[in-house]
Amino acid sequence: MLITRRLEFDAGHRIPDHKSQCRHLHGHRYAIEITLAGDIIRHDGDPANGMVMDFSEVKTLACEHLVDAWDHAFLVYAGDLPVVSFLASLPGHKTVLLDCVPTAENLAQRAFSILDSVYRDNYGKHLRLERLRLYETPNCWAEAIRE
Repeated sequence: MLITRRLEFDAGHRIPDHKSQCRHLHGHRYAIEITLAGDIIRHDGDPANGMVMDFSEVKTLACEHLVDAWDHAFLVYAGDLPVVSFLASLPGHKTVLLDCVPTAENLAQRAFSILDSVYRDNYGKHLRLERLRLYETPNCWAEAIRE
């Protein structure tokens, strides 16, 4: 069985080597869809009886390990030295340093990597992260899929 939970967050970024407007500092209303594969729980008396995982727990874990850290943050490539330096000069600024350029593809891959063990470690072998889709805009997204 596959289940999917969608969450949204706001974040800024820039693509430093891009030849279009994306090289400028800007932000997005990102949406993330987390698709989990697993068996339906069939234990009378279990609050998750009939579910793969309670959708509220999918959200809680995603927020705790990823969304809360990225929401209203500036996602910046550590090699983008002018922006890293500027952000460091802002007291208390919420900045997430990445070892890759914060494209939709890299962010989806990073998010998959972060959340993969979170769901598996919390629910054992019956559950696994199957797909993570990250929308940068309503019409553009990247998808990381279990290989």
